[in-house]
Amino acid sequence: MSKAISQVPFAVNETVRSYEPGSPEVKSLISTYREMWKQNTEIPMVIGGKEVRTEQKTSLFSPQDHSHEIGFYHKGNMDHVDQAINAALEAKEKWNALGWEHRAAIFLKAADLIAGPYRDKLNAATMIGQSKNVHQAEIDAACELIDFLRFNVEFMTEMYAEQPVSDTGIWNRAEYRPLEGFCFAVTPFNFTAIAGNLPSCMAMMGNVVVWKPSHSQIYSAKVIMDIFTEAGLPAGVINMIFTDGAQTAEKILSHPDFAGLHFTGSTGVFQGMWKMIGNNIHTYKTYPRIVGETGGKDFVMVHPSANAAAVATALVRGAFEYQGQKCSAASRAYIPKSLWEEVKEIMGAQLKTVKVGTPEDPSNFVNAVIDKKSFEKCKNYIERAKNSGDSKVIFGGTCDDTKGWFVHPTVIETTNPQYESMCEEIFGPILSVYIYEDADWQKTLKLVDETSPYSLTGSIFSQDRYAIAEAYKALENAAGNFYINDKPTGAVVGQQPFGGARASGTNDKAGSKMNLLRWVSVRSIKETFVSPKDYKYPYLG
Repeated sequence: MSKAISQVPFAVNETVRSYEPGSPEVKSLISTYREMWKQNTEIPMVIGGKEVRTEQKTSLFSPQDHSHEIGFYHKGNMDHVDQAINAALEAKEKWNALGWEHRAAIFLKAADLIAGPYRDKLNAATMIGQSKNVHQAEIDAACELIDFLRFNVEFMTEMYAEQPVSDTGIWNRAEYRPLEGFCFAVTPFNFTAIAGNLPSCMAMMGNVVVWKPSHSQIYSAKVIMDIFTEAGLPAGVINMIFTDGAQTAEKILSHPDFAGLHFTGSTGVFQGMWKMIGNNIHTYKTYPRIVGETGGKDFVMVHPSANAAAVATALVRGAFEYQGQKCSAASRAYIPKSLWEEVKEIMGAQLKTVKVGTPEDPSNFVNAVIDKKSFEKCKNYIERAKNSGDSKVIFGGTCDDTKGWFVHPTVIETTNPQYESMCEEIFGPILSVYIYEDADWQKTLKLVDETSPYSLTGSIFSQDRYAIAEAYKALENAAGNFYINDKPTGAVVGQQPFGGARASGTNDKAGSKMNLLRWVSVRSIKETFVSPKDYKYPYLG
């Protein structure tokens, strides 16, 4: 045990590299990309610190070239799920007993490995496997994951330092124990940082984890696991498996030692898992913690006083960065009639300059959507809009799957605020716009609040402070992350803790101490220095 009260390095947000044309940093990254592109990478599961291979090899293809095999992974079965659970439980006692400073050191080292020798590799893996351009890969795979690791260490120490007051003759203490059992992390394709954070923040608090990454993110997940291993993470603390989702959930969520679920993905899957936990509640040793961040139908609400150029830029960035495949992406906008023509003109001029293509060319702003299913979904929404009586495609609308899954930035203008693309989550580069009469400002605020079951992100654009205040109140429950005169994307760890409510999740705010509190079980300790020797209180005389 430590003989000191340690202070961890002060956390600051990792500086985002600019990757300007011709710069050494962009040359280095693209060189790494091209080198990795030529490789055919084998990706085993990692259970109990050992690489696990199977006879079932599943190929991985890049979204920007669906005929190009970038590697293959070893798919597991339910025996491997059992092995992962057992490996986690076997590692638990020793990991729990390790001083928090040693746990902190592992993840601080992981952050430094990402910031240094692994930066290009992790970014390139994200570009190749998830089709992110140099900027999107940098802010996600490198900077956000570094921030999660460093800030979570700082949040952990702040939490441990929060102690109760003590009265005369007693000493009260709070002990932040890991959960009793093992935890399950289910991570999405769209953010490498989320894939790294969900299992690691639970492990940082002393928990042991079974981690199931998305099929579409396995390529960069391997790099994350390599980093954790090099950082000194002991065997069995995080076990990475590639198994059938439904079967895995059924097995894990029926285990008596299941203690917590950390999930990012679809609302339907999360609700199904919650129901499964409820059905199995009598089998658990303790009530499991359930943390989930799911879907979004994120809005931009524009007041007549707004700056048209600011609105147009926010829509182009907020809707089309990473092909709209952010759960925070702007997907519905409400624009006053008096401002619409100017916003449309500026947005159209900007979209004419947007390049679409492979991340290997850093000048491409938009890349491929993640897979064929996503491509077909986007294409169908666009075709229906083109043939709709109350909607029309005013920008974009081009879909090309000749080589990769490319959907060009598309803007749908509709006269029906309940049109399908205004209400349904698409998760692609499609923005729907409804034009309202200026006099209907208050009515439209109500419309924004009631249109979607989700409540993840949203923004208000206005130069009128009274209007901002009105929207701030009217949309109080419509977004867990609310932006004023900014796009509804780009939350930064430690600055804008991220998460939403309603159908968007449990709002446990990744990138904050609030989230870490979910992964501990507090024990209150009272120590009396001089114990009473007689039962009688003074009132008894």
